Amino acid sequence: MENATKRQPNILLIMTDQMRGDCMGTAGHPDVKTPNLDHLAACGVRYTNAYTACPSCIPARCALHTGLKQEHHGRVGYQDRVPWQYPVTMAGALAKAGYYTQCVGKMHVHPLRNLMGFHNVELHDGYLHAYRNGNVPYVENQRIADDYFYWLKTQLGIDRDVTDMGLECNSFTARPWMYEERLHPTNWVTDRSIDFLRRRDRSMPFFLMASYLRPHPPFDAPEYFFSMYRDMELTPPPIGDWADADRLRRLGRFTDADTGSCDPELMRQARIGYYACISHLDNQIGRLLDALRDDGCHQDTVILFTSDHGELLGDHHTFRKTRPYQGSIHIPLLMARVPGIKPGSVSDRLTELRDILPTLTELAGVDTPEGVDGVSLLQDPDREYLHGEHSGGDLGNHYIVTKTDKYCWFTQSGREQYFRLDKDPKELHDAIEEPDCQERIAHLRSLLIQELTGREEGYTDGLRLIPGRPEKCCLSFLPPRQQS
Repeated sequence: MENATKRQPNILLIMTDQMRGDCMGTAGHPDVKTPNLDHLAACGVRYTNAYTACPSCIPARCALHTGLKQEHHGRVGYQDRVPWQYPVTMAGALAKAGYYTQCVGKMHVHPLRNLMGFHNVELHDGYLHAYRNGNVPYVENQRIADDYFYWLKTQLGIDRDVTDMGLECNSFTARPWMYEERLHPTNWVTDRSIDFLRRRDRSMPFFLMASYLRPHPPFDAPEYFFSMYRDMELTPPPIGDWADADRLRRLGRFTDADTGSCDPELMRQARIGYYACISHLDNQIGRLLDALRDDGCHQDTVILFTSDHGELLGDHHTFRKTRPYQGSIHIPLLMARVPGIKPGSVSDRLTELRDILPTLTELAGVDTPEGVDGVSLLQDPDREYLHGEHSGGDLGNHYIVTKTDKYCWFTQSGREQYFRLDKDPKELHDAIEEPDCQERIAHLRSLLIQELTGREEGYTDGLRLIPGRPEKCCLSFLPPRQQS
């Protein structure tokens, strides 16, 4: 074990699910109220160019836990029930550095009780379809393996589920939580995290990952938080001149459609529910921060806040994630109480979830494990661009994003898009045909060709992009990049 020469800081990683990078007061959102996150940003640094390279739960979290880019951890789309077998993990590296490591809340790994290097996990993964069907072995049945469901049954005396209110776990429909507020899964993550502070071994530094499910649907915050937004004149979603209104008309009556609803009032209710979930989450983060102060460890605890991916929430007639647009791939990232970082700082550094593992090991005072792709946020080098992707039929895509612009390529149709983010941050105009952009587009296209050269899908021959190749969610060959 390598120990730091000075006392190692405690580390609190607050993780959310499906939270957009713009949905904080400190990020300038006109509607969403997040006083506790705003306070956290004022204590440290906010990263304005934080992204996820594969915007759905499993691949995004794989990057977080391994520090690898998607072509190296192998998850390039969403697929459940694939074993997580990685020699280096975020929690494992910190455990080797002398930390006691605890996760409360969402992991979304396989098997469900895979510790991924944590000493202990108190699990709640929300509603996972793949672990609910009749073919799931007893030990992999989510209703048995999930700690929150077990606890909720002890509180209510009968089996209850997060879908008992008639809300599907990927739907745009919304309604307030029907039980006591204390029984909500967001409160449970906070309660169990606070209890960890009480019972931890105080002779060791701790790494606590408080991993919240919301604002991922179902949009079911307690009534108080819905009431904050019902009478507010909400800012409408941006609709680009390229948006697919025909797809919205075809799919907008399906409650789990990737377009959201074609009924404007239902989409307004979705935004109310989504913002309510964020304000409820913010309230509970405030409780956790208060508990750190009451415990007396807040001055010795570095805090990071982020999300696995965003939520399109009606932008350009789209909903959920996986697409290469800002609502889906742009995530919040805050880091507070780090020595040497000026409180209230804002950084335009281009960063991704893979960068969190090396950041934490540097904070712990130990070397980053060999083979990790991420770069510590405490180091100077910045990347020129980020390559992202997500498989998914006609929505399968790759993108190259920089601080100023973005190039998108859809794998099955070959469609290209180009957005000048510095001039058009809401992606209202697709500039792919603009004459003065062609040289820049050609450069970004060449970067994507470079990234895809040698990939098993055959998306390029090294000279051009080749559409229509069969997609994969998981790559079949993973190079042995890491050493334990």
